[in-house]
Amino acid sequence: MARKRGGNKVDGWVVLDKPVGLGSTPAVARVRRLFGAAKAGHGGTLDPLADGVLPIALGEATKTVPFVMDGAKTYRFTLAFGEARTTDDREGEVTERAEHRPDTATLAAVLPRFVGHIQQVPPAYSALKIDGQRAYDLARAGKAPEMTPRTVEIHRLELLDRPDPDIAHLVVDCGKGTYIRSLARDIALALGSVGHVSALRRTAAGRFTEAAAISLPKLEALGHIPALFGALAPVATALDDIPALALTEAEEARLRHGQPIFRPGDAPPEPSLLRAEIGDRLVALVQSDGVSFRPVRVFNL
Repeated sequence: MARKRGGNKVDGWVVLDKPVGLGSTPAVARVRRLFGAAKAGHGGTLDPLADGVLPIALGEATKTVPFVMDGAKTYRFTLAFGEARTTDDREGEVTERAEHRPDTATLAAVLPRFVGHIQQVPPAYSALKIDGQRAYDLARAGKAPEMTPRTVEIHRLELLDRPDPDIAHLVVDCGKGTYIRSLARDIALALGSVGHVSALRRTAAGRFTEAAAISLPKLEALGHIPALFGALAPVATALDDIPALALTEAEEARLRHGQPIFRPGDAPPEPSLLRAEIGDRLVALVQSDGVSFRPVRVFNL
């Protein structure tokens, strides 16, 4: 999810608190323009309906985007009972109505059924490709795309609040590829009703949390490059859960030339990925084979 343009040498992450109504791609474009960055990408799409944590990678940070895309994410969402919608969120057309509203105890009791590895059918209005076409393009053309169930992982699913019978506020920790719209739809169906997501906020994506997020107005108010740099998180933030390997200058030179370094006594016996550093400066991601460390991604920092 990265684009390269001519621009400034800027390397790091902006943890954007994306507002409702703004798509992820336009959000990245606005941040890239603010910094004048040559390259930019993001760590996982947020629909325009959703707000919250959108990690935006600039420069060399784009090389670490897959580690955020593949990482766990946390969402708070509101499940609205009584209406099924084409998009499984509040923006779609109503396709079915139901009078039944489950009581709070029954709702809480059904949630463990959705924890662990579960089968989930993605929404028809999604960016998944079917025979080379986006599902949402097919759906908008009235072609009813056939969505195949797939396995996703839910680490935690809890009821936060039930202010009235029509809605419930929940929180979920989930793995890559989970659709919260599908989760809300399926919870309602399991309770003998129908439902959709009426509000969605991402509070964490990998190592990035809402506590560190900055809004676009605040970012734009900083106004000039030196102040904007203060809003950058280091490139290595996305790799904090990967073990570190301290390098010598000679070893750094080898890695930068695409050559392995040999430390039979230090290399883990099992194949593993490590982040190679000199001091606090990230040099490369290396793969250990039990004897050597081979560069798989080198950073120009």
